[in-house]
Amino acid sequence: MPKNVILNSEEIEHKIKRIAYQIYETFIDEEEIVIAGIASNGFVFAQKLVDALNEVSDLRTLLCEVKIDKNNPDSAIRTSLAPDEYANKGLVLVDDVLNSGTTLIYGVRHFLDVPLKKFKTAVLVDRNHKKYPVKADFKGISLSTGLMEHVKVVFKENANSAYLS
Repeated sequence: MPKNVILNSEEIEHKIKRIAYQIYETFIDEEEIVIAGIASNGFVFAQKLVDALNEVSDLRTLLCEVKIDKNNPDSAIRTSLAPDEYANKGLVLVDDVLNSGTTLIYGVRHFLDVPLKKFKTAVLVDRNHKKYPVKADFKGISLSTGLMEHVKVVFKENANSAYLS
């Protein structure tokens, strides 16, 4: 199948920086926020957002990895931070692609068990095929695709890309 590039490396870096500014503006009154990335590509995207936030703001950021079984999202979700480490803080749940919304909605549900000051979501690519009422508060690009098409995000040193196949 042919690959159609949606975002090249430079465009992805631009989107990351723009989302970092949006997160900063949203959480400007906070001293510390949690950036929680859904493993594996969502966590890589979260790491890049933390790096960009550190460049553009003085917000302290905690990075959290969220492990969700995407084939069985109702199973136990594990995080690299204990609930008391993100309680009463602002949190951004991050994934690379928002397709049906299943992974994101289960991730949101997990974090609702702990009181948070503010809760937002961020994705690099929003495909607009949601079967759950979940939205991305911060998104790199919104893309209407066919149901049979697949969006893949690749994070490589100086060679990031997002493509449609």
